[in-house]
Amino acid sequence: MDFETRAIHEGQEPDPATGAVVVPIYQTSTYVQEAVGDHKGYDYSRVANPTRTALQLCLASLEGAEHGIAFSSGLGAVTTIMHLVSPGDRVVLIADVYGGVYRMTSQVYEPKGYVFDYLPAPEFANLAEHLDEHTRIVWIETPSNPMLNVVDIRAAAEAAHAAGAILVVDNTFATPYLQRPLELGADIVVHSTTKYLGGHSDVVGGFAATNDPTIAERLYFLQKSLGAIPGPFDAWLVLRGIKTLAVRMRQHCVNAHAVAGFLDRHPRVERVLYPGLPTHPGHTIAARQMRDFGGMISFLAESEDEALALVARTRVFQLAESLGGVESLIEHPARMTHASTADAPFAAPSNLVRLSVGLESAEDLVEDLEVALARAAVVAEPG
Repeated sequence: MDFETRAIHEGQEPDPATGAVVVPIYQTSTYVQEAVGDHKGYDYSRVANPTRTALQLCLASLEGAEHGIAFSSGLGAVTTIMHLVSPGDRVVLIADVYGGVYRMTSQVYEPKGYVFDYLPAPEFANLAEHLDEHTRIVWIETPSNPMLNVVDIRAAAEAAHAAGAILVVDNTFATPYLQRPLELGADIVVHSTTKYLGGHSDVVGGFAATNDPTIAERLYFLQKSLGAIPGPFDAWLVLRGIKTLAVRMRQHCVNAHAVAGFLDRHPRVERVLYPGLPTHPGHTIAARQMRDFGGMISFLAESEDEALALVARTRVFQLAESLGGVESLIEHPARMTHASTADAPFAAPSNLVRLSVGLESAEDLVEDLEVALARAAVVAEPG
C-alpha cells in the first residue's frame, strides 16, 4: 500500500467490539485476566495500551520499520535511546543539535561520565576520521535544527557501522513522508511527534523505530521500565494527525518554497538556510535522500537587533517555540529554543531567525514577512 493509505489504515482496523472506524481511546490502566498470565497482550497500560499499539504499528509502517516505540515526548525518546550507552562510551552528535538535546547531554549525562563530541555538519564528509573504538552512537539531525544543515545518511551509516557504532537519525523536520532514514542505513530513527506528526500543536509525544530486533527488545524494555510513555489520548491525537500527514507536508513544502524564494531575494536578508534552494550546500544530498525539502526555514537578518525586531512584528507568523503545526511560527533560536547552547562553540547565531511555515495562504505569509522586515528595519536603525 502507498504511504497515504497506510497512514489511514495501518494498525487501525475497525474496533472488533463496536465496528468503530476510528481506533478508540482505551482510557484504562489495567485489564482483566482470564487466568494468571492470560492477558491477551495487555495487563497494565504502562507496558502496553491498545491505542498506543495502533500508533506504534502505524508509524513504524510509515518509517519502513519492523518495530516502533512511542514515548511521552521527543526528549523522552532521546533519554531512552541514551540508555543504550554507558558511562565512558562516546557519542558523536551533529554540532547544531536541538537545544534540548544539548541541554540533556551536557548537563545531565556528561556529569555522569558519558562522553559527547559535537561535530560540525561539514565534517560529516570526513566522519570516519572522527570515530574511534569508544564510539557507540553517531547522532544526526538532517535537516538540522536550527541551521538546516544536511547530512548524507547513507554515508554516515557506512562510517558508523565500520567503526562498530550505530547511527541514530532525528527525522522530525523531514517526517517519514519526505525521508526514510532506515532505508538509507540508519539503525534508529527518532521523532518528536509533537511536531509534524501530530501537526496541530495540541499534543506532546516522541517515537523511535528500528529494524534491529536486539535494539528493539532493549528499547521496549526501557520503555516499560523507565515509564516515559504517552497516555492513550496523546497517542490517539498523534494517530489522528498522521492521517493527514502526506497532504499537510505537501502544502508545507509548497509554502516554504514560496517563502524561501522571497527571503532569498530580499535585500535585508543576509542568507537563507533552506535545502530547497540550489545555493544551499546540502541541496544535492537533500534532493537525493528527500522527496521534498520540508517546511522549516532559517535565515540570517542583518543584525541581532533587526532579528529581534522582526520576530516581534509579524502578524500571521506567531512568535512561539515548537514547529510543525498548521499555523506558521517564528522564533529567535539564540534566545528561545537554543538558549542552552549560548556558551557552546556552536551557539545559534544571534541574528538567526527560524520559521515553521504553516498552511496559511503563501501570499499572506510572504506579505506578513515583507511588512515585518520593513518595520524591523526602521526599529533597528541606529539613532
